Order: sequence, then structure tokens, then C-alpha cells
Amino acid sequence: MSVLLLLIVIVLALMFRPFTAYSTSMAPTLTEREYFMVFKWYFEPKRGDIFAFRLPRDPSTVYVFRIVGLPGDRVQMVRGHLHINGQPVNRERIADYVHEGRAVKQWRETLPNGATHRTLDLIENGFLDDTNVYNVPKGHYFVMGDNRDNASDSRVKQTGTIPRENLIGAAFYCARGGCK
Repeated sequence: MSVLLLLIVIVLALMFRPFTAYSTSMAPTLTEREYFMVFKWYFEPKRGDIFAFRLPRDPSTVYVFRIVGLPGDRVQMVRGHLHINGQPVNRERIADYVHEGRAVKQWRETLPNGATHRTLDLIENGFLDDTNVYNVPKGHYFVMGDNRDNASDSRVKQTGTIPRENLIGAAFYCARGGCK
């Protein structure tokens, strides 16, 4: 019996890994100090997937963001609106979200593959609301936080695009539910 239990623990450790969100960069999807699990045996990442990954410049640091750009894509922010391959993604304004005690704009964004999620807009005309076009290299992914004005994601040079080998796993369980 104890051998079977040990085998189960080993298999689970190889397949899953727990994490804690240490910032609000993925709010409203993940809140600060929220627990989530990643599945380490993933297949091809898709737009909309939330992934934990090792930061390219410092592999001891783990970030979690949403994949919005695939290898070969062109990604740009125009007036706070995400564009992929020259096309604005669909988004609709929904009820405000209370973030750190104040109401902020919230959007429901639909990526080209149909994946939907909510994003926050904390600052009108924020620093990263207008960017150059980013070309996603082969074998890399472009990631963004759902809290668009409070995320050091692929728009920031210190993070950049994420090589496939740095991906740890896809989030599948969030303590508050969903991971969408």
C-alpha cells in the first residue's frame, strides 16, 4: 500500500505544480496571493492559455501570463486595444471591476481562436497602451497580463517573448475558480 501511495505522489509531482500569484498583473483572473495549479504535460500552447514560465533573463524567476501571440504573429497595442496580425481583437466593455478599492474599466476580450477573458484598463493612455509592432520569433510566445497597465509582460524589454523551453505549464485550477 505504501509503495502505491509513493508512486501516486511521484506521478502527481511530475504532472502538476502549485504556484501563488505574487502580484495583480493577472487581475481580474488571478488575484494577488491566489493559489493556482499548472499542468506540466501540455501540448501546443494556444492563444488565451495562462502559462507559468521561467523568465528568460533570470530562469530562477517564474512569471504567469496569458499567451496572446504565437510564433510568427505580429502583436501591437493601439490606444489600449490589442491587435494581432494587423487586426484588432474583439472586445466589449463590461461592468467596472473594483481593483485595490477603486472602480476601473473592464473589458471582455475575444482572441482570434475564440478564447475569451477579462482585462483591466487602470490608466487612460497608459505607458504601454501604444506600442510598436512586435514580431514573435519562431519557437517563442508573446504573453500579456490581464491587468494591462500593471504587467511587465512581453511588451517590456526585460521580459520579451518567451522561448518554448521556458514554459513550465498551463494553469488549469485557480483557487477562486475558472482560470479563464
